[in-house]
Amino acid sequence: MEHSATAAVQSNHYQQPIGSGFDAFSTSDDVIRGIDLGGKTIIVTGGYAGIGLEAVKTFAEAGAQVIVPARDLAKAARNIAGIPNTTLESLDLMDPASIDSFARKFLQSGRSLDILVNNAGIMWVPLTRDARGYESQLSTNHLGHFQLTARLWPALKQAGNARVISVSSFGHHIAPFDFEDPNFENREYETLAGYGQSKTANNLFAVELDRRGKALGVHAFSLHPGSVNGTDLGRVAPMALFQQMGTHDADGNIYPEVARMLKTIPQGAATTVWCATSPQLEGIGGLYCENAEVAEIDNGDIEHRYDEPLTLRGVKPYSIDPENARRLWILSEQMTGINFETN
Repeated sequence: MEHSATAAVQSNHYQQPIGSGFDAFSTSDDVIRGIDLGGKTIIVTGGYAGIGLEAVKTFAEAGAQVIVPARDLAKAARNIAGIPNTTLESLDLMDPASIDSFARKFLQSGRSLDILVNNAGIMWVPLTRDARGYESQLSTNHLGHFQLTARLWPALKQAGNARVISVSSFGHHIAPFDFEDPNFENREYETLAGYGQSKTANNLFAVELDRRGKALGVHAFSLHPGSVNGTDLGRVAPMALFQQMGTHDADGNIYPEVARMLKTIPQGAATTVWCATSPQLEGIGGLYCENAEVAEIDNGDIEHRYDEPLTLRGVKPYSIDPENARRLWILSEQMTGINFETN
C-alpha cells in the first residue's frame, strides 16, 4: 500500500489546495458569481432534492439548460416546478435499460453536453441487490453513473470542453474498494462499508475518466459536499449509526451543537457548482475537492471527529491511486458489460 500511495501522490501532483478564495461557508451563489452559463447544457442526476436541486437552481439561474433525470417523477415535478430552463426525464440508475433509454433520447437531440453532474446517490441502506445481483449502493452510486457517462460520452466529446462531476463523500474514508468481493458475496454485509466503497469508486472513476478524457477536452472531478443539514440522503439509515458517531442523542435528536456546525443546502451545493463551472479549474482534473477548493491528501495526519463536521476533510491516497483507478475501470466494464472507449 505504501508504494501505491506514493504513486498516487506523484500522479496527482495537482491534488492540493489552489487558493480558490472560497471556504466551507461559501454558497452556490458565491461560487457562480460572474459566470454566465448561457448556451450550456447540463444534466444533474437526482437534481430534484437536497444539494442536487440547489445546484440545478443555480445552473438554471446562470442561464444553462438543465435536464433532471429522476426515478420519482411525481416528486421531481413538484420540486423543480417554477425553475426556468429545466426539463425532467425518467431514469433509474439501477436499471441498465432505463439508463440506455435516457441516453439514447438525449443523443438523438443532437445536443452536446457541457456538464454532467453524477449527483444521485443512496446511503446506509439495508442489503438490496439489483437485477444482476449487484449491491445497491455500488450499483446506484457508481455503476449506474459509469454506464450513464459511457452512453453520453459522444455528447461530452462534442462539447469540446466538458466536465463530469461525481458527488462523492468524506465517506470514502470508511472503506477502500474491495476488488475481491465488491458485492458482499463472501463477507458479511456492512452498509457503512458498502457506502464507503461506492464513494471510493466515485473518486477513482474521476481519476481514470480524466486521464482518458483530457486529450478530448473532457475533465472529471469528485467532491465531498460537506456535512449538510436538511437533505434526505440518510432517510433510511439506522439511527444507531448516527448515535454511534456521536451526532444524535438517545431519543434520535441531533445535538444542537452539531446541527449548528452543519452546512446549509446552498453551502452544501457550492463545491458541486464550483467543480462544474469554475475557471480556476480550467485545464486540470482528476481531483477530489471540498469546501469549493481542491482537497489535501490525508496521509493519516488529519484528525477527524464526526461531532465536529469541519474536521471531516482530506482525501485518502487509495481513492485517487491511478492503478486502483485503472483496475476499477476494467472491473466496471466487466460488471456493466460496456466497453467504455473514450477515443
